[in-house]
Amino acid sequence: MNPPDEPPTGLIAGVRAVGREPSPERAGQRWGFGAFLLVEAVFVLSAVFITAIASTNGTDFGASVPFILIGSMVPTVLAAAVAVVITRVRGNGPLVDLRLSWNWADVKIGLKLGLLGLVLTYLAALIWSRVVGDQNATSAIGELVDGAALPTGAAIAMFVYVCFVGPICEELIYRGLLWGAIERQGWSQWAALVLTTLIFAASHLEPLRTSLLIVIALPIGIARLLTRRLTASVVAHVINNFLPGLTLLLVSLGVMPG
Repeated sequence: MNPPDEPPTGLIAGVRAVGREPSPERAGQRWGFGAFLLVEAVFVLSAVFITAIASTNGTDFGASVPFILIGSMVPTVLAAAVAVVITRVRGNGPLVDLRLSWNWADVKIGLKLGLLGLVLTYLAALIWSRVVGDQNATSAIGELVDGAALPTGAAIAMFVYVCFVGPICEELIYRGLLWGAIERQGWSQWAALVLTTLIFAASHLEPLRTSLLIVIALPIGIARLLTRRLTASVVAHVINNFLPGLTLLLVSLGVMPG
């Protein structure tokens, strides 16, 4: 049995606890929605800045390997780093404020929901392709790499980012910082799930794929909802991104057709 101040462990315990337990106390946390807006501004402005540099230099963004890597990775990593700094300067640090405590039960839940997410994503992508067309089911990174002959090192770096670094950074921002800001307002866990899912989907700035991104984000958010920690949602996100990341690697290396 878990101590009274600890979140539940296990899928069934998590389901039973949702809606019955109050939001966790956040003593010492002096950040909220403003912190999230700052992090989002860092993400957008850094992406605009990198694109502007490429345009100023007359560089074809989609044909330049360095700019493909920098433009894909730097904004998200920089935004996540700012989120971590905010929790250290204005709170209790990322382990406490962003709920980064480790628990093997959370890993198992994340694996289960990540696999469920893969199935849901596959089915949603099939439906999406029939309704909107195959080309519109491609992610922004997929479109960027499409047709670019990436060197082996760059292709591996992109795979590591899509499968591991990107999911960790996005979870720190959305199911960590944003979720914590919502909890601080005293709103319900269900409100946190809905809002973070919608904002996560919209923040990718891919209007045609927003509904598909909501489907992708739901199992990830549910992992955070049930465990009330970030480990499960990180694992679910990694699992969900693995096959697309592997496909991206094989396509960019020329092993698979684009």
